[in-house]
Amino acid sequence: DTATDSNTDAAMQCADPVGTGPAGFGTFAPAPLITVQGSESESDDLLTALQNTISRRQLHAGRLRSHELEEMSIFKNYSPGEPTCRLYVKNLNKQVTEEELRHVFGRFVDREAAEHLERFNIRLMQEGRMKGQAFITLANEEMAEKARKETNGYILHSKPLVVQFARSARAKT
Repeated sequence: DTATDSNTDAAMQCADPVGTGPAGFGTFAPAPLITVQGSESESDDLLTALQNTISRRQLHAGRLRSHELEEMSIFKNYSPGEPTCRLYVKNLNKQVTEEELRHVFGRFVDREAAEHLERFNIRLMQEGRMKGQAFITLANEEMAEKARKETNGYILHSKPLVVQFARSARAKT
């Protein structure tokens, strides 16, 4: 059943990276040092970048109101999708950079939690037919839901972001 496989894949994306599994509580180990896919300088760069995030007030001020969203054709058939820890962002202006997305979505990362820093990822599509789209991975579904609600309709480079939960990739047959 592909729907079940899809849901299982989505759950695995948000699963505990320690590998506790369904049968137990996992292994107790010291908390990992905050390192993010690479050297300490990359980790420091990410921490510095995350300290320069948009405020809640700025985010709210730059967002379209619900009645404005309803009037726009890009939001006509909008559906948030099934909750996962990954967000799919479309309708991006071609001038949007990964740094700008980090500025907006970085506010949904707990900088004190190593897991949040390790899981936070932005994949901005800059060429081909996926151009103008991005995938944002957050630590858990709750943070992704909060980010989706607060950023959907935010104007970035004069275009409103369309933020949905990402679907998991389907196996090619």
